[in-house]
Amino acid sequence: MKNEIRFASIKAICLIWCFMGLIEGNQANDFDVKKYGAKADGKSDDNKAIENAWKEAGMSRKESRAPADPAKFKSQDSWIVFNNVNGLTVEGGTFDGQGAIAWSKNDCAKTGTCDSLPINLAFNKLTNSVIRSITSLNSKLFHMNILNCKNVTFQRTTINAPEISLNTDGIHIGRSTGVNITDADIKTGDDCVSLGDGCQQVNIEKVTCGPGHGISIGSLGKYQNEQPVEGITVRNCTITNTMNGIRVKTWPASTVGVARSLSFDNIVMNNVSTPILIDQQYCPYGQCKAEVPSRVKISDVSFNAIKGTSATQLAVKLFCSRGIPCENVALNDINLVYHGINGTAISECANVKPKLTGNLFPPVCAVSSH
Repeated sequence: MKNEIRFASIKAICLIWCFMGLIEGNQANDFDVKKYGAKADGKSDDNKAIENAWKEAGMSRKESRAPADPAKFKSQDSWIVFNNVNGLTVEGGTFDGQGAIAWSKNDCAKTGTCDSLPINLAFNKLTNSVIRSITSLNSKLFHMNILNCKNVTFQRTTINAPEISLNTDGIHIGRSTGVNITDADIKTGDDCVSLGDGCQQVNIEKVTCGPGHGISIGSLGKYQNEQPVEGITVRNCTITNTMNGIRVKTWPASTVGVARSLSFDNIVMNNVSTPILIDQQYCPYGQCKAEVPSRVKISDVSFNAIKGTSATQLAVKLFCSRGIPCENVALNDINLVYHGINGTAISECANVKPKLTGNLFPPVCAVSSH
């Protein structure tokens, strides 16, 4: 059910394939760039052939719109996919997933049927690539999925969907190294940015997030053979009116895993519920063995210069695994104010002994559970 373009080489760098999902009003067709003059030999410059195929597929218009009916897509389809590309540059364009029907009918995280809904934009196995000035609207599921990529930069990304849009993570990253997200404006119904297993050396900077669920590492530990998460930096971001702020979340009764070298620096929180959160008891909908501790090891985590307002009294929550406690967690210069009627902001901790420096409000780990 998809328009398809098979790309050849770009400036003698790579052989790529790009699969286009249905575009509203277009019939499903196969656009082979060889028919447009591409050599597809991995050496020739096939840019013109690719451009002509792209235009013929109807992708040259300023805004492309997916069919509103999720039934138009096969299970596990994504709408638009960039696959196996070295040296790709994509600039500009608005992609409207028209997801309202999907949101009203399917809470896929609860039902376990998320693979029945399409992602707006999938980036698979990209290397040395730049994606800039892209807008994603109203995706039926994740807006952007970055998987098995290396050295890829996303600049000036805009994502917009209402708070009621279920399971619409703005940017999800998995099993990728050297990904940079800078200057993004994300409004959605789930995590603004989420990082799954295998993410290493990822930099998230100058992101404005909200509404949504904040910026999350995880959830981790649900599946077998998950790869380590390490070298993650989140800095100079602003999070507003979200369900969570910055968090690390792992499942109880999890598989063995690792999350280490995680840095959260200079984050502004505006009316955010639980701005700082490590949650190793993550168990949405009660679909887990909550009494069994997580086996994901969290270590070398720093929270520095986190300030603003908390929408709930619990501003800092560090709940680590009682089976494998967190190690080397540091907090410095925290100032989170709660303006509710129940008192001032508080913190709660379990199975962690953080290093505390600078001015800290609320006092961190003033309430502990072991």
